[in-house]
Amino acid sequence: MRLHKKSILSAAILATMMVGSVSAEAADQRFITIGTGGVTGVYYAVGGAVCRLMNKDYKTTGVRCSTESTGGSVFNVNAIKSGELDFGLTQSDVQYNAYEGKAQFAGEGKVSDLRAVFAVHPEPFTVLARRDANVNKFEDFAGKRFNVGNPGSGTLASMEQLLAAMDWTKSKFSLAGELKPDEMGPALCDNKIDGFIYGVGHPSAAIQDPTTACNAKLIPLTGPAVDKLVKEHPYYSVATIPGGMYAGNPDPVKTYGVLATVVTSAKVPDAIVYNLVKAVFDNFEDFKKLHPAFAHLDPKDMIKAGLSAPLHPGAVKYYKEKGWM
Repeated sequence: MRLHKKSILSAAILATMMVGSVSAEAADQRFITIGTGGVTGVYYAVGGAVCRLMNKDYKTTGVRCSTESTGGSVFNVNAIKSGELDFGLTQSDVQYNAYEGKAQFAGEGKVSDLRAVFAVHPEPFTVLARRDANVNKFEDFAGKRFNVGNPGSGTLASMEQLLAAMDWTKSKFSLAGELKPDEMGPALCDNKIDGFIYGVGHPSAAIQDPTTACNAKLIPLTGPAVDKLVKEHPYYSVATIPGGMYAGNPDPVKTYGVLATVVTSAKVPDAIVYNLVKAVFDNFEDFKKLHPAFAHLDPKDMIKAGLSAPLHPGAVKYYKEKGWM
């Protein structure tokens, strides 16, 4: 009988110790979320690549990483500001406007806690049209059905800036659509729109699918308004989409664009940011293999190009350890 009581007592103590151990382990863990964009865009691939590399070491770091498909650049900055997201992908122009309190952030003012982590791939503004729409330049979309970008996206924000530089408004189109990236290609091929614009790294499934499915045509984005924007805003640069990258589009197409950047908040602990950049750059060759848009990335450019907000101290610590700063 005594032995039975001792066994019960020992089991109870062991169970308590196990619960305490699990609780302590759970307390040491941190879950972070990276806001990306549409599932067909490169932002989603960036977030997935970062989390895959971070989660390899979660037993050591105690940090688990997950991605969330979101409305894009502007949404991600606002979600970081409110504490809903820890990290997010955003266009370099949106990062600049957020930190400076300009353009779409002028109403609520400067996002002073915004911090840069690193830049990623170039994002040319890519314009696609139906072959039967008789469009050869962007101005030909006047009076046609055009998708300007979904609410909360960097594409829409940049599109509004371009229209203003052209002295156009959305009323210049017969329809100014606000479809999400994964909806644009099907809408184009189903003859619901005549064209769309998308700021995206290449190659992109969002561009590949309609060029393959319905022979969509890449349209150059050039002219005095574009020249003015590139001259006045350091976060913009001219770009070329290589010929032959997409079916039925053998010639290079000139446009302009931004850089994709990873941002966070000053409130995110240094150790979390340090572990994120360490996961990426300690495994950089693996990172570059996770999407074709990453193939030509250079770490020394990634820590300065397109970054308007101050670098987060956790990122700075790692970059100094590597001798890059």
